Amino acid sequence: MTSETITAESSGTWHLGDLPVRRVGFGAMRLTGSAAFHLGTPSDRERSLAVLRRAVELGVNHIDTAAFYFSSLRSANELINSALAPYADDLVIAAKVGPYRAWSGEWGTSARPEDLRAHVEENLRQLGRDHLDVVYLRRMRQDSIADHFGALAELRAAGLIRHLGVSDVEPRHLAEAQAIAPVVCVQNRYGLGFHDPATDQLLARCREQGIAFVPFYALAGEEGPRGGASTAHEEEVRAVAGAHGVSPAQVRIAWTLHQGPHVLAIPGTGDPGHLAENVAAGALRLTDGELARLDAARTG
Repeated sequence: MTSETITAESSGTWHLGDLPVRRVGFGAMRLTGSAAFHLGTPSDRERSLAVLRRAVELGVNHIDTAAFYFSSLRSANELINSALAPYADDLVIAAKVGPYRAWSGEWGTSARPEDLRAHVEENLRQLGRDHLDVVYLRRMRQDSIADHFGALAELRAAGLIRHLGVSDVEPRHLAEAQAIAPVVCVQNRYGLGFHDPATDQLLARCREQGIAFVPFYALAGEEGPRGGASTAHEEEVRAVAGAHGVSPAQVRIAWTLHQGPHVLAIPGTGDPGHLAENVAAGALRLTDGELARLDAARTG
């Protein structure tokens, strides 16, 4: 089979609460333009819409987005709404709240607990929905997330949110949130090009508790999203890629998925060809020797 014929079903399935999702999903951040934030050059609208529609055709049923994903002319949520509404019954859309950007593109003061309802309602408005399947509280350096997460738990009880997650957290924050309401997913930076022992501990805790772990920037290195796909450990990654006849990015996605059945991938792209490759990475099976080689390169 070629990348164009491999679907997200090949990656397997996990549940976000009671919602089954394929383990390869789609991150909407890069749909809006050349820069993830700080505006950049806006994307071609029709191409972005085509990427979203093709993702669903390839079996993707988990899309990660946020109201603060936008460029000067493009909003990720508006693109999702235009491309995919009315939404398929099995499509799960996860949004993040907490950070705030003014319409000029500049970052503003992150949300206080009492602001979060407006953040949720803005995502609902842009997506054209009456509830959000999953909402992550993105921690913005605060020491405690109890008040913010408690505010989201109230919105969940009111029916605006179905399931809750936390993002950019330490293990202690997960425990803090779980004392308030169920947590079905955790989203932290994680990948071959980035090693943080605290996040490794969080990954293991999620595995023990059956919580989905959803890495962001899995294809980025130490420099973060502005650098795109990582060049760190490239020799090892390229060697494994060559042995399988795939791209280095596909190896990075496959390595991420091999970290446990509870690990989901949400690679994002505005390129239809890259989309097909990313989805096809869910079918790539690495050997124990290859995984050990990549692990050593990551922690060495």
